[in-house]
Amino acid sequence: MRTKIKIENLSVFFNYIQALNNVSIQIPENRVTSIIGPSGCGKTSFLRTLNRMNELIHGYRLKGKVIIDDIDINEPDIDVVNLRRLVGMVFQKANLFPKTVYENLAFASKIHGIDDNEDVDDIIEHVCEQAAIWNEIKDRLHENALNLSLGQQQRLCIARALTVEPDILLMDEPASALDPISTAKIEELILELKKKYTIIVVTHNMQQAARISDFTAFLYMGQLVEFDKTTKLFMNPSNKQTEDYITGRFG
Repeated sequence: MRTKIKIENLSVFFNYIQALNNVSIQIPENRVTSIIGPSGCGKTSFLRTLNRMNELIHGYRLKGKVIIDDIDINEPDIDVVNLRRLVGMVFQKANLFPKTVYENLAFASKIHGIDDNEDVDDIIEHVCEQAAIWNEIKDRLHENALNLSLGQQQRLCIARALTVEPDILLMDEPASALDPISTAKIEELILELKKKYTIIVVTHNMQQAARISDFTAFLYMGQLVEFDKTTKLFMNPSNKQTEDYITGRFG
């Protein structure tokens, strides 16, 4: 397996608070990697280092390296806008604009210079098929996107992230606000999308991590406790702390 993302001695600070401490990890291409751990352990801070979104938070500092495709993404000459195109993100709650379904999907394409309406239409149909939502919304493109169900809204957010052809998809608790049926659809979608994308999912749901991920990283108090194939980490963890967490003894 080819390494897509290489993290070297990563430490993250927000003013005087240290969120991550000397984390090193190699994330493989075209696989699903889950990040698990209790609240406040640094999962979201880790995820947001991969597209430099932490820079939007006052007092943020970083030590170490984040290397994607052999490029250190924190070098001063990196185009952050292009980085965030290549490293798409789906948040815990659907963050749609209060506009039509079509306008939500067309926005990202037009921002990146695709003005031809036929091209935009083709992109929208393609990404909605990828996100397994086209049949549900093809006759509702001119309705307000906020009229969709929560599960449909979240899949629409995934479709929107795909419109700019990213290489990597970051997902921060993408199903935590959804019912079991919608959660199952999101999980099926993730398993399908990994054929084309490298996917990193932050989740509190360890059963979900076991179902969808090829690899799992366990973070605790900002440190990487263990990283391994998901089956190995859940069935035979190397670290006692990992075993205690996944069996519910703490966290």
